[in-house]
Amino acid sequence: MPLSAPAVARQPQHIRRTNFHSFVREDGLWDIEGELIDTKAVDIPYVNRGGIRKAGDPIHHMWIRVTVNTQLVVQSIEAAMDAHPLGGCPAALASMQKMVGCCMARGWRKSIEANLGSVAGCTHMRELLQSMATAAFQSIVGAFNAQPGEPPRYLGQCKGWDFNGPGVAEFFPQFVGYRKPGTP
Repeated sequence: MPLSAPAVARQPQHIRRTNFHSFVREDGLWDIEGELIDTKAVDIPYVNRGGIRKAGDPIHHMWIRVTVNTQLVVQSIEAAMDAHPLGGCPAALASMQKMVGCCMARGWRKSIEANLGSVAGCTHMRELLQSMATAAFQSIVGAFNAQPGEPPRYLGQCKGWDFNGPGVAEFFPQFVGYRKPGTP
């Protein structure tokens, strides 16, 4: 069901598109690819220089490929910027290599901030990397394998998988009411 019709007239201004694709490789690893494209819906003047950025011309067009194993540990990473607004933006690409060895499961956002935070990286690349973990989770079923007697890691992480909700009751009744160690 789509959103309801807007109650007042409006004009589009900014468009962000993200796409994610995952691939299982012959060597047993996985490639997760992400793409981010920012455009304006209207012509706008360039900031601090002459001319007009035409509607639809990319402000940002960035790509990341993360190769992970089934435990979601980054084995390699490649990034590219087809469009960026400032001359210094591509300097952030080299720091992406700091993510090799990090795990897309627990602590992923902290690893991104520690390795690529502030001026060490690129805001848009960080945003894309954060969402790539979800694409990996949707692709690599084995990433959720838990120890015997423990719930899959995605349980208790959203309303649909609430330990006291109908999803857990239907699919994982043995974990209804489960409390993670260390939680009140």
